[in-house]
Amino acid sequence: MNGEKEGFRLLTMVLTAALLLGASGVCFAAEAPAEPVRVAQFGGEPAAVPSTAPAAADDFDEFDAQYSDQPLVSDPLSGWNRFWFQINDSLYRGVFRPMARGYAWVVPPRPRTWVSNFFTNLLFPVRFLNDLLTGKWDAAYMETSKFVANTSFGVLGLGDVTGGMPKNWEPERPTADGFDQTLGKAGFGPGIYLVWPFIGPSSIRGTVGWVADAYCDPLTYGRFTFLEFLGIRAYKNLNELSLQLEGNEYETLTDGAVDKYAAVRDAYIRFRAKKVAE
Repeated sequence: MNGEKEGFRLLTMVLTAALLLGASGVCFAAEAPAEPVRVAQFGGEPAAVPSTAPAAADDFDEFDAQYSDQPLVSDPLSGWNRFWFQINDSLYRGVFRPMARGYAWVVPPRPRTWVSNFFTNLLFPVRFLNDLLTGKWDAAYMETSKFVANTSFGVLGLGDVTGGMPKNWEPERPTADGFDQTLGKAGFGPGIYLVWPFIGPSSIRGTVGWVADAYCDPLTYGRFTFLEFLGIRAYKNLNELSLQLEGNEYETLTDGAVDKYAAVRDAYIRFRAKKVAE
């Protein structure tokens, strides 16, 4: 068992180093303001893309004028990416969305919100560590105080007791959302664009960040079998999707697009550039 763990650690370290080497010399994403919305993905934390509301669309006018003749990101694996985008999109519409609707019909909103709060609280180490790495000391303090309060008085994070409390101050900058953002601030470009099965849109830098975030996720260190771990993550994402069925921005973005793949790709890269700029 120890040999298998050491082999897995060595493999992930080699993969991370190789991916970073591929991303370090290329910076394709432009920084543009946008509002976050969800993109359908099923293997990790939901990715975000900019909103297509009119107010948000105005934010892109200057960007579009400046970069209209340039790709937002290098996409040499578009064949692979488009194939898995189609698979992911079909699974979302044909399997995951109907399952989430059935789950939402059976389970009331409040318990589903408790589940979402629990998993959000559980990911405190990811946010806290990346706040420190990016120098967001005020955000790190805020995340720590929220974690202590919600874990203690919110019954292990099921309740968000800090959500409705009056705030005397706000962090100067938004809290960090993961190692992808930290690597971007360190000067690493996104590298090439990637779409992973079940996980969704990403990049070389985003993939490295996803691996690093996984090592900070307490679930990774639980005494679960592989199937138990997959079951927990699947339930987490099903519950999260059930809370996003109304006004689903992913569907709004893709249903009105001539090229759904390009719309999601460009929106994802813009949003990640915005997060790096924060």
